[in-house]
Amino acid sequence: MAEIKIDSKVFQERLSHFITAWKSDKRSGDALFAGASSIVILMGKVDEEPEFYKNNAMHFWLLGYEFPTTLMLFTLDTLYILTTQKKAKYLYQIKGGRIPVEVLVRGKDAAENEKLFVKITDAIKAAGKKVGVLTKDNSKGPFIDEWKKTFAENCKDVEQVDIAQALSAGAFSVKDEAELRAMRTSSKACVALLTPYFLDEMSDILDQDKKIKHSALADKVFGKIEDTKFWKTVELPNRQKMPSDFDPEQLDWILGPIVQSGGKFDLKWQSDSDDQPLHPGIIIAAMGLRYKSYCSQIARTFMVDPNKSQESNYKFLLAVHNLILKEIRDGVAVKDVYNKAYNLIKSKKPELEKHFLKNVGYGIGLENKDPTLILNGKNSRTLRDGMTLCITTGFSDIQNPDPQDKNSKVYSLVLTDTIRVTPNEVVVFTGEAPSDADATSFFFKDEEETQPTPKKEKRDSRVGAVATKNITSTRLRSERNTAPDEDAEKRRRAHQKELAAKKQKEGLTKYAESTADKNGVEVKKFKRFESYKRDNQFPPKVRDMGIVIDQKNATIVLPVMGRPVPFHINTIKNASKSDEGDWSFLRINFLSPGQGVGRKDEQPFEDASAHFVRSLTFRSMDGDRYADIANQISNLKREAVKKEQEKKDMEDVVEQDKLIEIRNRRPAVLDNVFIRPAMEGKRVPGKVEIHQNGIRYQSPLSTTQRVDVLFSNVRHLFFQPCQNELIVIIHLHLKDPILFGKKKTKDVQFYREATDIQFDETGNRKRKYRYGDEDEFEAEQEERRRRAELDRLFKSFAEKIAEAGRNEGIEVDMPLRDLGFNGVPNRSNVYIQPTTECLIQITEPPFMVITLEDIEVAHLERVQFGLKNFDLVFVFKDFNRPPAHINTIPVESLEDVKEFLDSSDIAYSEGPLNLNWSVIMKTVTANPHQFFVDGGWGFLQNDSDDEDGSEEEEEESMFEISESELEEASESSEDDSDYDSNASAEASDEAEMSEEEEGEDWDELERKAKKRDRESGLEDEDRGSKKARKR
Repeated sequence: MAEIKIDSKVFQERLSHFITAWKSDKRSGDALFAGASSIVILMGKVDEEPEFYKNNAMHFWLLGYEFPTTLMLFTLDTLYILTTQKKAKYLYQIKGGRIPVEVLVRGKDAAENEKLFVKITDAIKAAGKKVGVLTKDNSKGPFIDEWKKTFAENCKDVEQVDIAQALSAGAFSVKDEAELRAMRTSSKACVALLTPYFLDEMSDILDQDKKIKHSALADKVFGKIEDTKFWKTVELPNRQKMPSDFDPEQLDWILGPIVQSGGKFDLKWQSDSDDQPLHPGIIIAAMGLRYKSYCSQIARTFMVDPNKSQESNYKFLLAVHNLILKEIRDGVAVKDVYNKAYNLIKSKKPELEKHFLKNVGYGIGLENKDPTLILNGKNSRTLRDGMTLCITTGFSDIQNPDPQDKNSKVYSLVLTDTIRVTPNEVVVFTGEAPSDADATSFFFKDEEETQPTPKKEKRDSRVGAVATKNITSTRLRSERNTAPDEDAEKRRRAHQKELAAKKQKEGLTKYAESTADKNGVEVKKFKRFESYKRDNQFPPKVRDMGIVIDQKNATIVLPVMGRPVPFHINTIKNASKSDEGDWSFLRINFLSPGQGVGRKDEQPFEDASAHFVRSLTFRSMDGDRYADIANQISNLKREAVKKEQEKKDMEDVVEQDKLIEIRNRRPAVLDNVFIRPAMEGKRVPGKVEIHQNGIRYQSPLSTTQRVDVLFSNVRHLFFQPCQNELIVIIHLHLKDPILFGKKKTKDVQFYREATDIQFDETGNRKRKYRYGDEDEFEAEQEERRRRAELDRLFKSFAEKIAEAGRNEGIEVDMPLRDLGFNGVPNRSNVYIQPTTECLIQITEPPFMVITLEDIEVAHLERVQFGLKNFDLVFVFKDFNRPPAHINTIPVESLEDVKEFLDSSDIAYSEGPLNLNWSVIMKTVTANPHQFFVDGGWGFLQNDSDDEDGSEEEEEESMFEISESELEEASESSEDDSDYDSNASAEASDEAEMSEEEEGEDWDELERKAKKRDRESGLEDEDRGSKKARKR
């Protein structure tokens, strides 16, 4: 120990900091230190593989070294250190500071040693009746046993309290600059061993199809910290090298390295790498290092030939991990961070809820795991600037729906990073190791499978595989055969029964008994309003004991029994003025329970025994003043209602992060485009720029007229070519609405008109001398060329947006026009087109974007013989979201719509009536569990399953629209149709014939055929005569 040199300045600074925190806690009520007036830190014999606990950490934090068989006693004014002669000579150099340090030296005389222990116990008793200890300290050895015996004999009246959390909060958790520098270096060493070293080793093994055990691969990484040449030459993913003052000799392992694959995963890191062979599938690598006593950890999941489910779950894991990092900042409670992540999983992917880890990390530093700073849903401790955390986000033991082999049936996903808490965004020390899906996915299959295909072809082929029936060779719908294909209908029915059973099972699983009332109707609460907190806030005019309208505080002050009484505008229903003779009366009506006026004004009973003022009436000879007061109250009420509605409308609007602009180069730009929704002011084209984390639309009128959309808020990106359209479009559908001027929107669109309006077809000089088909043909060719160039330009820019936002999973989607149909989603009849993931209409505002994965079921309404149109209703998985309606779809599209829904695995049903969906959804949300117990969406299937017009008793449903409304709808539809009343008779005759017994002879069949020919001929004549009479 001859080289030991303790930094006395750092020692005194940290000791003063600790004592100050202790004194501060005593002044504020002993919440942290539990009233301890002295603190004992014990160190026994050091094990061969020492664990870092708080007693070790205290030695390293103050002294920079560990001193075995040493006792430290802290009081508010002195530090006592009891140790051996050999160690004491190094401790003398820390004496003489602001806080006195007394070093007591043990020798070989047992009696003298006992006297020293007694001196320590006397100091404890002199300090107070509570001593802070580490209750979970498991130090061992004769030194510890001797102390415990002396303490038990001399300190019987002294209470021991646990100060583990106090040491964490007052000493270890918030790091100074020197500590943070050591943690950064430790984290860089972790990154260097994981990427590139481990990653390169693993890639070579998989690429060459070698067999290697987990433990053998881990041993390779384990021995690498001894390789000084590696540390001098290693290049980190950001092209940087290790710091120039980096000393590999001070590196040590605290975790692993751990390698896991083949279906056996332990995300608690409690077991070492086993002897099972590395399995090409999901591979997890985790490791932790200590540098200059400070720890850091890292873990990544690598996916080899992942399926769609695994890719989707990994992208979701990344989203949860990023949310946790976003939520962590100075002043936030630990449990709030965990609960935010848990709620995201519960709302977006509830099936992963049971696989989510019980905590998302812990404090790290001198200890490789601070047990007082576990990031779970129960820890109420507050995060502080300077804290360092190990964030671990993971899903354990997920069932693989498409396993490659027996070792791929179960898999886990995890991400671990070491971070620093700041007042704003966290600093991710291990962030240089990439974690996005592209960097962690490997594909080793045949070249044909690994060759990237253009996104458009990929999407078209995918849809074609499930919906080739919908792509026809004819251009016009009138040329298609609208008669239903019996085989296709039979196949659809079988598939729909499977989907309906699956939906029912999922509903019963999702809404278990215990969650029955969570989606119920919101219980109304009695709202309370506060106009003034103190009497001196009243307007000065109240001294006149008149009616005062306080616009600023939205309050009406009324004189009652000689006193001014304030009433908030939200407690007033209305005010009216009336005249009787010379007197004018002002009546003010209040909102109170039990009025039964309407659901909007209905107030809940909070206290059944309470009395409520329904109205107050005042009279005066000054009728004009009362008219003015009534008018002011009405205007104030109108403004209050408007503000309340605006506040309600803006509840789901999110405030986006700031756009990070590209400074070192010119961003990709698409110029001369218009934006929808339109910006205020003159309509002029602007430009769209792609920046680091989003895109920006800039108007040329003003630098303040701009719209920023972050990639993290983009859910879908669409490119619609100008073929068969007047405009070419890039459309962004957002996850959360943003504020656009004074309104909110979830859709932002950039477009350019495809028609060339710069040339006047009538006044162009060329047309004066050139006429005929040749000129028109040239113009058409020019138009086609211009449209093709526009499509190429916009598609290229859309792909650049997708490339820039690939970390957020953004891909370009194109509508499939061949599978589209006409309908009325809002007020106008538009052409609706499916894409791979959505059903969209983005040509005319208001836009419609329905994500297919959000749909619970679809229902076809007004499907009955004779009607020219039918309606389509989508019910969403979020039952609180209103169903989406697409009305007046031509009946010629019925088979195409059914085939599209069936090929998209959407359960659908059909019926002859329009249903009252507001009542249905109220029933569902009131008790989802009971709804699915009673059969769920089966009540919609009843009409679909009725075949051959079976006569059953029709019970009037509470969900059906009244008969008068139905008759009006039927009359309006029948007036427009060419429906022939004789058609039903012919259909019924054919049905009867089909039911006749088989086995008739040829003569009988021929006789019947002639009879039918004669009857049909007569009917044709009758029909012709009727038409003649009509004319």
